[in-house]
Amino acid sequence: MSTLIIILLSLSILLFILSFFQPDKTKTIEKDMEQLSMKILQENYLLKKRVKVLEEELLLEESALNNISKPQATSEPNEILKNHVIALYNQGLDLKQISKQSSLPIQTIRSIVNNQKRVRG
Repeated sequence: MSTLIIILLSLSILLFILSFFQPDKTKTIEKDMEQLSMKILQENYLLKKRVKVLEEELLLEESALNNISKPQATSEPNEILKNHVIALYNQGLDLKQISKQSSLPIQTIRSIVNNQKRVRG
């Protein structure tokens, strides 16, 4: 009976010592979960970045469409348009008619005409 107890006790000590050398399954699972979490975070970041780029492109296209559809009153008209305005003014058209034909504000037309008069005068 005492030999049986000694054998069982020695076996239990041996198994206890062997348990320290066994690979820990929870650590591998934790490591896998951490890798998966990092991968998901990276993909999420990349998706957000792509969405941001797409939104910026859409905003640029929208602003470009708005710029095309609206005449720009604040920018200086090009030389061809200035020459057209001067030709219409020399034909005797009034500023309102020139504004309708050239799609420019009256202030811009007045400025073009006054600059032309200064150059000639």
